[in-house]
Amino acid sequence: MPDSTHPVPVLSRIASDASCLHQALRALPAERDASALAAHITDAQDLADIALRLFLTRSRQTSRPSPTDLLLLHRVAQIAKAAQDAAAELTAALARAVENQRRQAAATSRRVVLIGPTPQQFIESAADLLDRIPALCDAREWPETPCH
Repeated sequence: MPDSTHPVPVLSRIASDASCLHQALRALPAERDASALAAHITDAQDLADIALRLFLTRSRQTSRPSPTDLLLLHRVAQIAKAAQDAAAELTAALARAVENQRRQAAATSRRVVLIGPTPQQFIESAADLLDRIPALCDAREWPETPCH
């Protein structure tokens, strides 16, 4: 893992990982691959964990944070929230996929009532959340700091 005292390498890794996860979700058929969906939940949770560790490290380094430090902390908190929300959406997709599979298996007739939103809708919501993370990680938008 990159040095957690310098945010730029950590944020670059988060942006890259979020982009890869976003692409993987866009190609994921939820109803057919619950184990892959579960792995992606873990990936999103890992992104949130990395962001929260960066937040803790940076917030402990200064007793009186500058406006730039506060901007960084705000962005990192937004990244952690987006990753956590994406993990929650993916967890809902997994639960919905399993419930719909259970309903189909238990059906005594050809007509099965599936509940919505569909797992794919939850996955799309998670992908949209992950799509926001690289822009939050973009250090070019911040004022110069000693870490850049």
